[in-house]
Amino acid sequence: MNEQYRIKTFLKNNKIDENSPPQTTCCNNPIVEPRDGNKVCLNCGLIFERTFVGNERRAYTVEEIQSRRRTEPRWRDFGPRTMLPNTKTDSKGKSIEANKQALFSRLSKIQNSLISSIERNFWEAKPKLKMLTSKLNIPEHIAETAWKIYSIVAKKKLTMGRSINGFISGSLYAAIRVHDFPRLLDEVCESSLTPRRTVHRSLAMIIREVLPELNLRYQPITAECLVFRFGNELELPIKIQKHAINMLKNASKNGLKRTGKDPKGLAAACVYIAAKDASIRKTQSDVADIAKITEVTLRSRAKQIKNKLV
Repeated sequence: MNEQYRIKTFLKNNKIDENSPPQTTCCNNPIVEPRDGNKVCLNCGLIFERTFVGNERRAYTVEEIQSRRRTEPRWRDFGPRTMLPNTKTDSKGKSIEANKQALFSRLSKIQNSLISSIERNFWEAKPKLKMLTSKLNIPEHIAETAWKIYSIVAKKKLTMGRSINGFISGSLYAAIRVHDFPRLLDEVCESSLTPRRTVHRSLAMIIREVLPELNLRYQPITAECLVFRFGNELELPIKIQKHAINMLKNASKNGLKRTGKDPKGLAAACVYIAAKDASIRKTQSDVADIAKITEVTLRSRAKQIKNKLV
């Protein structure tokens, strides 16, 4: 209401008809300033053009970066939210006095010194964990559990002298096993570019020292949860996948020894036998490649399962 009243008062004082066509020429004494994304004459109200926000000039050299940078990107969830850059001008472009420059330089050093080692650890670990979960298509609740596990690891200072990537991969795989999600350790190691031995060592420390504190139970991977995954990747009907599950359960009841055997081999063998019984052509190499096992292992496990089903 106040804005409309001000406009009507302006039109009345300047004897301008509201129904008159819009003005196309500016007044005799134009004062153009940016207002609300437009360049407007303050005397007559004529809008000249729009001002586009974010059309910044690119910077290539160090001098251009220092002179053109106005804000700092905030992508961290820890530590200070502000940055004190070493610039010689303020936000309005005016030069800062020498004593003020020394003051801000001193404040910047003090602010950086207030950052603890665990915050620096989190700064490095959080983006890596986010990238790893994005690569493996991990659900959000599992990623939150993985970060909770890693935060306890960092607070216990288990990462001192050890690989951060190893503990990130170990925390993620521990969270995957806690929630019984069908992802393999080899996939985590391959996505994080971390040796399997390093992840194994970190995972053992997490299971021994961190999971009991969080009251989380580490569940070893089973062949049943891998059957559905391999079946989906091979584009098999759900009926055949259920038949493979029943086949595995019946073989276990008939005395199939599963201790010491890789669950991937058992799951792949059941899927292969079920597809073969349904006259769906799936070669041994296709099944072995998806399960990341050899064809010899596939044939051996399939033979053992068939012997228990007779």
